[in-house]
Amino acid sequence: MAKLKIGLEVHGYLQTKEKLFCTCKAEHGLKKVKPNTNICPICTGYPGSKPMLPNGEAVKKIIQIGLMLCCKINTKFLWQRKHYNWPDLPKGYQTTISGSYSIPVGENGKFEGIRIREVHLEEDPAKWNPEDGRIDYNRSGMPLVEIVTEPDFETSKQVGEWLKQLILTLSYIKALDKEAGIKSDVNVSLYGERIEVKNVNSISSIMEAIDYEAERQRIEKPLRKETRAWSAEKKLTVKMREKEEAADYHFIPEPDLPIIKLEEKQINTIKKTIPESPRQKLEKIIKKHNIGKKEAEVLTKNLELVEFFEKVSEKIPPDFALPWITIELLRVLNYNKKSLDEVGIKAEHFTELLQLVKEKKITELKAKRILNDFIPESFSPKKLAESSERITDKAELEKIIKTVIEKNKKAVEDFKAGKQESLNFLMGEIMKESSRRADFKAAMEVLKEKIR
Repeated sequence: MAKLKIGLEVHGYLQTKEKLFCTCKAEHGLKKVKPNTNICPICTGYPGSKPMLPNGEAVKKIIQIGLMLCCKINTKFLWQRKHYNWPDLPKGYQTTISGSYSIPVGENGKFEGIRIREVHLEEDPAKWNPEDGRIDYNRSGMPLVEIVTEPDFETSKQVGEWLKQLILTLSYIKALDKEAGIKSDVNVSLYGERIEVKNVNSISSIMEAIDYEAERQRIEKPLRKETRAWSAEKKLTVKMREKEEAADYHFIPEPDLPIIKLEEKQINTIKKTIPESPRQKLEKIIKKHNIGKKEAEVLTKNLELVEFFEKVSEKIPPDFALPWITIELLRVLNYNKKSLDEVGIKAEHFTELLQLVKEKKITELKAKRILNDFIPESFSPKKLAESSERITDKAELEKIIKTVIEKNKKAVEDFKAGKQESLNFLMGEIMKESSRRADFKAAMEVLKEKIR
């Protein structure tokens, strides 16, 4: 039986403030930017314009990516012109560290069991709308990473899981713009001839394209290499052209840009900034704090969340802090459609809040209300807690409960008639009347005494 071979060419926008060869803003992803506003003569290919020296931030990030993928980092990079005739290329060529004569930034790596052939840096073309012919140059010149794997994948499911882990890992070094997502060229081969499916722009679509193409090749048995496009609407691939080889792009060295030369000392300095991978973090957290794998996986999906947990657990027992972070903190963040790095919640304020709960100075309900107010910026909850102290005194609880009973006589009668849900209703009213300060257990005991 023929064996399916799958390789990826993954593209992602590097998270930088400026474009690769000019100082125009690098805004993309979910940001709504008016077309053709972040442009200049360089990124729109005006005749006579020359590129600036490459964005140093982008070069550093591409090296970090190579190191995270266990690649050998080369000490010399050659920029080349990759020629092809397409409306989205204002210069008629793409500036890239790839091609016939180029040396990639990183090569011969391995990630999650998949060999990495090379990692390189290039500029993004513009955005062309074939329906109306309009071109938006806002993304022209954006710094892109391309990660090329060997054809080591055997199933679409394996590809999907690998890509999720890749995105998570690269988020630890803030390398990719998470709002912009990724896109990939997918190489699928069942009978020897490689078919490339271009520019598939989501993990789910990548998996669907692989499954469709594998089944198509099983039936049609293609005899020539070709490039196809994925139609997300029709859920099929469509032939675009015969597959190009490197010679078809007429690669030539870029005369307007110098060769980038690095010293081992520079590479080692960048290497020291690389954090632990999510898998390393996962193993460390499970071992150090003795928490379950499921809870640890929730934490490790976000580096800021892991670091936040580690700071809080220095003063709060990890088993106590964990649900407050993985459930309550995430609840507040998700409700406000924010990530932890987008708000000003300080670990010391969060720690103070949990300490107040742990010492039974405020109720959990009151703490959750205070946590809601930590968006967009946290504050010390100690002063607020003075006016929110948990009510445990029986005499004070009796006063509150007496008021609730007088206001809700029907609920009391319903409870006496056997409706247990009325008890929960009355407890809810007690919490409202006490501004969520009543101790739940103590209040329940007093309430039962009063309505028997």
